[in-house]
Amino acid sequence: MASTRLLLVTGEQLEVEGSIEDVAKALENAARSSTGTLAWLTETAAEPRLGVNPAHVVTVRPGDE
Repeated sequence: MASTRLLLVTGEQLEVEGSIEDVAKALENAARSSTGTLAWLTETAAEPRLGVNPAHVVTVRPGDE
């Protein structure tokens, strides 16, 4: 399965499930919604989903496959 790496403003890196296009689309949709809307993604190393504030994402790049 494809994965995508996110670098947050805190310096934390997240690797989430999905292609870079799908993850970028989720972040873009959340950013266009009302302030504070989170993009709900699934980490590759964990089962539960997590909410990511798109304003805190610095870079989006392909993950390790």
